[in-house]
Amino acid sequence: MSTNKIQQFLSKETLETPFLVVDLDIVAKNYLALSKQLAGIKIFYAVKANPATPILEVLRDLGSNFDTASIYEIQKCLKLGIEPQRLSFGHTVKKEIDIRTAFDFGIRYFAFDSIFELEKLSRAAPNSFVFCRFLTPNDGAEWPLTDKFGCNSELAVDLLCKAVDLGLSPIGVSFHVGSQQRNPSNWGIALDQANKIFDATAKRGLTLSYLNLGGGFPSQYRGPVCKLEPHTNAIKNGMKNYFGELVDQTVVEPGRFIVGDAGLIQSEVVLISQKSAEEQKRWVYLDIGKFGGLPEVLDEAIKYKIRTPHDGKLVGPVIIAGPTCDEVDILYDKTGYELPIELSIGDRVEILSAGAYSASYSSVGFNGFPPLKEYYI
Repeated sequence: MSTNKIQQFLSKETLETPFLVVDLDIVAKNYLALSKQLAGIKIFYAVKANPATPILEVLRDLGSNFDTASIYEIQKCLKLGIEPQRLSFGHTVKKEIDIRTAFDFGIRYFAFDSIFELEKLSRAAPNSFVFCRFLTPNDGAEWPLTDKFGCNSELAVDLLCKAVDLGLSPIGVSFHVGSQQRNPSNWGIALDQANKIFDATAKRGLTLSYLNLGGGFPSQYRGPVCKLEPHTNAIKNGMKNYFGELVDQTVVEPGRFIVGDAGLIQSEVVLISQKSAEEQKRWVYLDIGKFGGLPEVLDEAIKYKIRTPHDGKLVGPVIIAGPTCDEVDILYDKTGYELPIELSIGDRVEILSAGAYSASYSSVGFNGFPPLKEYYI
């Protein structure tokens, strides 16, 4: 997204590309919109989406909670005056020393999805509140999350009951329907699974009271515009159908939705070439690529909108690549991108809705390129 505020910033001076600029007013607007539509559900911002201090400060002052994925994110939040009770350690793969450090800091909410992680928690964070992440379908997600994290529902029941024996306080479950989810019906599928886990543990004498719905709310990329309402309505309908009302502690962990549309990346065209005299498809090389802040183009999963100074004029097919001396640094080849024929070396292009998972992914020094520069306004 490009706001008037961002355009005024860009018009003031010519900055060295590539860089990310984020409108903090949009961050606040998106947070408040989600809060309104999911009244009664606590928001834990997924810090990994963009951990920039100005963003954390805005969300801190709005009353957000924070989902952290490392001890380093926890330390950053604490340094910004965010109380430990507003943080959860939502990563299911943690070093035991980091669990202990987080516990010493006052963190009491921890995710897990395996017996060995549970045993680490029992030693390093005794009596803590723990919740089990289970696997659920991610059909329709542009960035699926179905393999690395979570366990099946049957194992989740066993692990939650085992947590009691290990001196922990098992409180509930978490799931993720997939990042940039385009299929709102997946919320109902996941909530059905969660309800069955609640019922199964109750039959074994364990009453659960915590339901973490994860993230998945979309940003506005190249494809058809994704609206927030179908997702929040699916959540509310699913809660009503499978739980009757909100569970005592119901939370969501948005990241992309909060910050994605708040930012854009400005990049420069470094080269335009063709591989043969007969080749119709041009190669367009930008000064940003997979290693410089756009890793989510892997397998052309996230398809950013790209704006040029020549929009509205005749276009032709292109392959878009990054600047590094690496064969895999190709952004788009199969997806069918077209850019104006008049596009020239030195032109500046804008990569829209790039506020999430860009600067925080940027490499430090590959080919000597510096990390992506950031401006928060």
